[in-house]
Amino acid sequence: MEYRTLGRTGLRVSRLGFGGAPAGLRRYLTADDRDSPAFRRALIAAIRAAAARGVTYFDTAPGYGEGLAEGMFGEALEGIREKVVLATKFFFREPWDPAAATAALRESLDRLKTPAVDILQYHGDSFDDARSDRILASGVLDWMEEMRRRGHTRFLGITAEAPSGGLERLLKTGRFDVGLFAYSLIYQCVCDYQREPFGIIPYARSLGMGCAVMRPLTSGFLQKLLAAEFPDLPADRVSRMALKFVLSTPEVDVAVAGMISEAEVDANVRLADDPADRYDLRALHHRYV
Repeated sequence: MEYRTLGRTGLRVSRLGFGGAPAGLRRYLTADDRDSPAFRRALIAAIRAAAARGVTYFDTAPGYGEGLAEGMFGEALEGIREKVVLATKFFFREPWDPAAATAALRESLDRLKTPAVDILQYHGDSFDDARSDRILASGVLDWMEEMRRRGHTRFLGITAEAPSGGLERLLKTGRFDVGLFAYSLIYQCVCDYQREPFGIIPYARSLGMGCAVMRPLTSGFLQKLLAAEFPDLPADRVSRMALKFVLSTPEVDVAVAGMISEAEVDANVRLADDPADRYDLRALHHRYV
Protein backbone atom coordinates (compact mmCIF):
# COMPACT_ATOMS: atom_id res chain seq x y z
CA MET A 1 0.00 0.00 0.00
CA GLU A 2 1.18 3.50 -0.82
CA TYR A 3 1.04 6.00 2.06
CA ARG A 4 1.11 9.78 2.35
CA THR A 5 1.36 12.43 5.05
CA LEU A 6 -2.01 14.17 5.30
CA GLY A 7 -0.96 17.82 5.10
CA ARG A 8 -0.07 19.58 8.31
CA THR A 9 -1.82 16.94 10.43
CA GLY A 10 1.25 14.72 10.15
CA LEU A 11 -1.05 11.69 9.97
CA ARG A 12 0.26 8.83 7.83
CA VAL A 13 -2.60 7.65 5.66
CA SER A 14 -3.12 5.10 2.91
CA ARG A 15 -3.74 6.49 -0.59
CA LEU A 16 -6.90 4.39 -0.67
CA GLY A 17 -9.55 5.24 1.89
CA PHE A 18 -12.76 3.43 2.82
CA GLY A 19 -15.90 5.55 2.44
CA GLY A 20 -19.06 4.98 4.43
CA ALA A 21 -21.84 6.37 2.22
CA PRO A 22 -22.76 3.02 0.56
CA ALA A 23 -22.80 1.39 3.98
CA GLY A 24 -25.64 3.49 5.33
CA LEU A 25 -27.48 5.28 2.53
CA ARG A 26 -30.40 3.13 1.53
CA ARG A 27 -30.58 2.26 -2.18
CA TYR A 28 -27.37 4.22 -2.84
CA LEU A 29 -25.68 2.55 -5.86
CA THR A 30 -27.15 -0.86 -5.01
CA ALA A 31 -30.53 -2.22 -3.90
CA ASP A 32 -29.03 -4.14 -0.95
CA ASP A 33 -31.06 -3.94 2.24
CA ARG A 34 -28.84 -1.85 4.51
CA ASP A 35 -30.83 -3.00 7.54
CA SER A 36 -30.36 -6.71 6.94
CA PRO A 37 -28.00 -8.72 9.19
CA ALA A 38 -26.39 -10.25 6.09
CA PHE A 39 -25.52 -6.86 4.65
CA ARG A 40 -24.13 -5.71 7.99
CA ARG A 41 -21.93 -8.81 8.27
CA ALA A 42 -20.60 -8.35 4.74
CA LEU A 43 -19.89 -4.66 5.28
CA ILE A 44 -18.09 -5.26 8.57
CA ALA A 45 -16.05 -8.02 6.91
CA ALA A 46 -15.13 -5.60 4.10
CA ILE A 47 -13.94 -2.95 6.57
CA ARG A 48 -11.84 -5.47 8.45
CA ALA A 49 -10.42 -6.86 5.21
CA ALA A 50 -9.46 -3.34 4.15
CA ALA A 51 -7.67 -2.70 7.43
CA ALA A 52 -5.86 -6.04 7.16
CA ARG A 53 -4.74 -5.12 3.62
CA GLY A 54 -3.21 -1.83 4.75
CA VAL A 55 -6.05 0.69 4.40
CA THR A 56 -5.73 3.15 7.28
CA TYR A 57 -8.21 5.91 6.34
CA PHE A 58 -11.90 5.39 7.16
CA ASP A 59 -14.49 8.10 6.51
CA THR A 60 -18.13 8.08 7.56
CA ALA A 61 -20.92 10.39 8.72
CA PRO A 62 -24.05 10.37 10.91
CA GLY A 63 -26.02 11.28 7.79
CA TYR A 64 -25.25 7.92 6.18
CA GLY A 65 -28.39 6.12 7.25
CA GLU A 66 -29.07 8.14 10.41
CA GLY A 67 -26.04 6.66 12.15
CA LEU A 68 -26.26 3.24 10.50
CA ALA A 69 -22.85 3.49 8.82
CA GLU A 70 -21.19 4.86 11.96
CA GLY A 71 -22.47 1.86 13.91
CA MET A 72 -20.99 -0.57 11.38
CA PHE A 73 -17.66 1.26 11.36
CA GLY A 74 -17.56 1.26 15.15
CA GLU A 75 -18.17 -2.47 15.34
CA ALA A 76 -15.71 -3.29 12.54
CA LEU A 77 -12.88 -1.14 13.89
CA GLU A 78 -13.26 -2.13 17.53
CA GLY A 79 -9.92 -3.46 18.72
CA ILE A 80 -7.91 -1.78 15.95
CA ARG A 81 -9.14 1.79 16.39
CA GLU A 82 -5.69 3.09 17.38
CA LYS A 83 -4.18 1.73 14.15
CA VAL A 84 -6.40 3.71 11.76
CA VAL A 85 -7.36 7.30 10.95
CA LEU A 86 -11.08 7.74 11.53
CA ALA A 87 -13.09 10.67 10.19
CA THR A 88 -16.74 11.55 10.66
CA LYS A 89 -18.86 14.62 10.03
CA PHE A 90 -21.56 16.84 11.50
CA PHE A 91 -24.38 18.90 10.00
CA PHE A 92 -24.72 22.67 10.23
CA ARG A 93 -28.35 23.36 11.07
CA GLU A 94 -29.80 26.83 11.36
CA PRO A 95 -30.31 28.36 13.79
CA TRP A 96 -27.00 27.03 15.06
CA ASP A 97 -27.32 25.27 18.41
CA PRO A 98 -23.92 24.33 19.90
CA ALA A 99 -25.44 22.22 22.70
CA ALA A 100 -27.46 20.13 20.25
CA ALA A 101 -24.42 19.73 18.00
CA THR A 102 -22.31 18.56 20.92
CA ALA A 103 -24.95 16.02 21.92
CA ALA A 104 -25.12 14.74 18.34
CA LEU A 105 -21.33 14.40 18.18
CA ARG A 106 -21.33 12.39 21.39
CA GLU A 107 -23.89 10.06 19.83
CA SER A 108 -21.58 9.66 16.83
CA LEU A 109 -18.66 8.83 19.10
CA ASP A 110 -20.78 6.28 20.95
CA ARG A 111 -21.73 4.59 17.67
CA LEU A 112 -18.09 4.64 16.57
CA LYS A 113 -17.02 3.16 19.93
CA THR A 114 -14.29 5.75 20.40
CA PRO A 115 -13.76 8.73 22.72
CA ALA A 116 -12.52 10.82 19.80
CA VAL A 117 -12.19 10.83 16.03
CA ASP A 118 -9.05 11.88 14.24
CA ILE A 119 -10.89 14.28 11.91
CA LEU A 120 -14.21 16.03 12.51
CA GLN A 121 -15.56 17.46 9.26
CA TYR A 122 -18.14 20.10 8.46
CA HIS A 123 -20.51 18.11 6.21
CA GLY A 124 -20.98 20.54 3.34
CA ASP A 125 -22.12 20.47 -0.27
CA SER A 126 -21.87 23.78 -2.16
CA PHE A 127 -20.99 27.15 -0.65
CA ASP A 128 -22.19 30.40 -2.15
CA ASP A 129 -21.25 33.74 -0.60
CA ALA A 130 -24.47 34.02 1.42
CA ARG A 131 -24.04 30.60 2.97
CA SER A 132 -20.40 31.27 3.80
CA ASP A 133 -21.43 34.54 5.46
CA ARG A 134 -23.92 32.68 7.66
CA ILE A 135 -21.36 30.03 8.59
CA LEU A 136 -18.71 32.59 9.51
CA ALA A 137 -21.20 34.57 11.60
CA SER A 138 -22.77 31.56 13.33
CA GLY A 139 -19.97 30.50 15.65
CA VAL A 140 -19.85 26.97 14.20
CA LEU A 141 -16.10 27.23 13.53
CA ASP A 142 -15.56 28.26 17.15
CA TRP A 143 -17.60 25.20 18.19
CA MET A 144 -15.36 22.97 16.09
CA GLU A 145 -12.30 24.40 17.81
CA GLU A 146 -13.98 23.80 21.18
CA MET A 147 -14.58 20.15 20.27
CA ARG A 148 -10.87 19.86 19.55
CA ARG A 149 -9.99 21.51 22.87
CA ARG A 150 -12.28 19.04 24.66
CA GLY A 151 -10.47 16.14 23.02
CA HIS A 152 -13.37 14.93 20.85
CA THR A 153 -11.24 15.28 17.70
CA ARG A 154 -7.62 15.81 16.79
CA PHE A 155 -8.11 17.77 13.55
CA LEU A 156 -10.80 19.71 11.72
CA GLY A 157 -12.02 19.24 8.16
CA ILE A 158 -14.60 20.34 5.61
CA THR A 159 -16.29 18.52 2.74
CA ALA A 160 -17.42 20.17 -0.48
CA GLU A 161 -19.17 19.07 -3.65
CA ALA A 162 -18.00 21.97 -5.82
CA PRO A 163 -15.43 24.77 -5.86
CA SER A 164 -16.63 28.32 -5.22
CA GLY A 165 -15.53 31.67 -3.91
CA GLY A 166 -17.50 30.95 -0.76
CA LEU A 167 -15.53 27.76 -0.16
CA GLU A 168 -12.25 29.61 -0.70
CA ARG A 169 -13.29 32.14 1.94
CA LEU A 170 -13.87 29.34 4.44
CA LEU A 171 -10.55 27.68 3.68
CA LYS A 172 -8.76 31.01 3.93
CA THR A 173 -9.67 31.22 7.62
CA GLY A 174 -6.94 28.65 8.20
CA ARG A 175 -9.14 26.71 10.60
CA PHE A 176 -9.43 23.53 8.56
CA ASP A 177 -6.69 20.92 8.50
CA VAL A 178 -8.23 18.59 5.91
CA GLY A 179 -10.53 18.94 2.92
CA LEU A 180 -12.68 16.22 1.33
CA PHE A 181 -13.55 17.30 -2.21
CA ALA A 182 -15.48 15.73 -5.09
CA TYR A 183 -12.93 14.82 -7.79
CA SER A 184 -12.86 12.18 -10.49
CA LEU A 185 -12.05 11.42 -14.10
CA ILE A 186 -15.28 13.14 -15.16
CA TYR A 187 -15.03 16.01 -12.66
CA GLN A 188 -11.54 17.45 -12.88
CA CYS A 189 -12.12 21.17 -12.26
CA VAL A 190 -11.00 21.01 -8.63
CA CYS A 191 -7.55 19.86 -9.75
CA ASP A 192 -7.28 20.77 -13.42
CA TYR A 193 -4.07 19.60 -15.06
CA GLN A 194 -4.81 21.65 -18.17
CA ARG A 195 -3.67 24.60 -16.03
CA GLU A 196 -0.61 23.16 -14.28
CA PRO A 197 -2.67 22.34 -12.05
CA PHE A 198 -5.41 24.74 -11.00
CA GLY A 199 -8.34 24.43 -8.60
CA ILE A 200 -9.48 24.18 -5.02
CA ILE A 201 -7.28 21.16 -4.25
CA PRO A 202 -3.99 22.91 -5.14
CA TYR A 203 -5.28 25.95 -3.24
CA ALA A 204 -6.01 23.86 -0.14
CA ARG A 205 -2.57 22.28 -0.36
CA SER A 206 -0.99 25.74 -0.54
CA LEU A 207 -2.63 26.38 2.86
CA GLY A 208 -1.02 23.25 4.31
CA MET A 209 -4.22 21.21 4.27
CA GLY A 210 -4.43 17.50 3.62
CA CYS A 211 -6.60 16.61 0.61
CA ALA A 212 -8.92 13.63 0.40
CA VAL A 213 -11.38 13.12 -2.44
CA MET A 214 -14.84 11.58 -2.61
CA ARG A 215 -16.48 9.66 -5.44
CA PRO A 216 -13.24 8.67 -7.22
CA LEU A 217 -15.21 5.91 -8.98
CA THR A 218 -17.74 8.54 -10.24
CA SER A 219 -20.62 7.00 -8.22
CA GLY A 220 -21.27 4.69 -11.14
CA PHE A 221 -21.94 7.47 -13.67
CA LEU A 222 -18.98 6.72 -15.93
CA GLN A 223 -19.71 2.99 -15.80
CA LYS A 224 -23.32 3.51 -16.89
CA LEU A 225 -22.35 5.99 -19.59
CA LEU A 226 -19.79 3.69 -21.17
CA ALA A 227 -22.06 0.66 -20.83
CA ALA A 228 -24.64 2.47 -22.93
CA GLU A 229 -22.14 2.87 -25.77
CA PHE A 230 -19.88 -0.13 -25.23
CA PRO A 231 -22.01 -2.88 -23.67
CA ASP A 232 -19.19 -5.42 -23.88
CA LEU A 233 -16.81 -3.26 -21.83
CA PRO A 234 -16.55 -4.78 -18.32
CA ALA A 235 -17.62 -2.37 -15.58
CA ASP A 236 -14.68 -3.38 -13.41
CA ARG A 237 -12.28 -2.17 -16.13
CA VAL A 238 -13.97 1.22 -16.11
CA SER A 239 -13.80 1.40 -12.32
CA ARG A 240 -10.12 0.51 -12.44
CA MET A 241 -9.44 3.31 -14.92
CA ALA A 242 -11.35 5.84 -12.80
CA LEU A 243 -9.57 4.96 -9.56
CA LYS A 244 -6.19 4.80 -11.30
CA PHE A 245 -6.77 8.33 -12.64
CA VAL A 246 -7.41 9.74 -9.16
CA LEU A 247 -4.47 7.88 -7.63
CA SER A 248 -2.31 9.34 -10.41
CA THR A 249 -3.01 12.87 -9.13
CA PRO A 250 -0.07 13.87 -6.87
CA GLU A 251 -2.13 16.55 -5.11
CA VAL A 252 -4.58 13.93 -3.80
CA ASP A 253 -3.54 12.33 -0.52
CA VAL A 254 -6.45 9.88 -0.15
CA ALA A 255 -9.00 8.54 -2.63
CA VAL A 256 -12.02 7.67 -0.49
CA ALA A 257 -13.90 4.87 -2.25
CA GLY A 258 -17.21 3.49 -1.05
CA MET A 259 -16.97 -0.29 -0.75
CA ILE A 260 -19.43 -2.88 0.53
CA SER A 261 -17.69 -6.20 -0.21
CA GLU A 262 -14.36 -7.90 0.26
CA ALA A 263 -14.16 -8.35 -3.53
CA GLU A 264 -14.32 -4.57 -4.03
CA VAL A 265 -11.70 -4.09 -1.35
CA ASP A 266 -9.36 -6.60 -2.99
CA ALA A 267 -9.70 -5.00 -6.43
CA ASN A 268 -9.11 -1.47 -5.16
CA VAL A 269 -6.25 -2.43 -2.87
CA ARG A 270 -4.45 -4.19 -5.71
CA LEU A 271 -4.53 -0.97 -7.70
CA ALA A 272 -3.48 1.23 -4.78
CA ASP A 273 -0.70 -1.22 -3.97
CA ASP A 274 1.21 -0.41 -7.18
CA PRO A 275 2.37 3.25 -7.28
CA ALA A 276 4.33 2.50 -10.46
CA ASP A 277 1.05 1.83 -12.31
CA ARG A 278 -0.08 5.42 -12.76
CA TYR A 279 -1.02 7.77 -15.57
CA ASP A 280 1.12 10.75 -16.55
CA LEU A 281 -1.54 13.44 -16.23
CA ARG A 282 0.50 16.14 -17.93
CA ALA A 283 1.08 13.88 -20.92
CA LEU A 284 -2.62 12.99 -21.09
CA HIS A 285 -3.57 16.67 -21.21
CA HIS A 286 -0.88 17.69 -23.70
CA ARG A 287 -2.52 18.99 -26.89
CA TYR A 288 0.26 20.10 -29.19
CA VAL A 289 2.22 17.80 -31.52
